[in-house]
Amino acid sequence: MPKLRKVSGKTAIKVLCNKFGFEISGRSGSHIRLSKTTPVGKVGTVVPMHEEIKIGTLLGILRLAKVDPDEFSKYI
Repeated sequence: MPKLRKVSGKTAIKVLCNKFGFEISGRSGSHIRLSKTTPVGKVGTVVPMHEEIKIGTLLGILRLAKVDPDEFSKYI
């Protein structure tokens, strides 16, 4: 089981866009909005463009995005 670790906002956005099908839907200051359409409906999350995103914040981002943390950690 891969362990989730701290990543930069840029890395989190790259993984969510390239591996999980999200698209950038907007920006507000240093935060990027990501969204994608699924058969169940629209799913979205917000990623801060920080040098390092703490584990708890990253878990919140993944929870909103409905992405399994173990699946995400395979790509970082």
